[in-house]
Amino acid sequence: MSDELIVFVTVPSGEDASRIGEALVSEKLAACVNVVPAIESIYRWEGKVARDAEWLLIIKTTDERFEEMEQRVKGLHSYTTPEVIAFKISRGSDEYLKWLRGAVTPDEVQG
Repeated sequence: MSDELIVFVTVPSGEDASRIGEALVSEKLAACVNVVPAIESIYRWEGKVARDAEWLLIIKTTDERFEEMEQRVKGLHSYTTPEVIAFKISRGSDEYLKWLRGAVTPDEVQG
């Protein structure tokens, strides 16, 4: 088991998806953010069943960067309770996982 994560975040628009994804990658909080457009979410909110069009962000990061990434998502997000759900990557290609770790390593740590 490694410390690399896949994180799901839903957002209300493509503009929000691009803005949040760009910020996370630019700030080295994510190695990559995939934007999946036009999903339909059905969920319970404030005692009622709601249905909305959303976009899904699939974020690749590390456990070490998760808390800072989560706080940044919350700061940029328009929802009061944004979805931020992380899954451990149990296996992956060594080359990709090495790239992922390097892409989220702060410059001062890389030397």
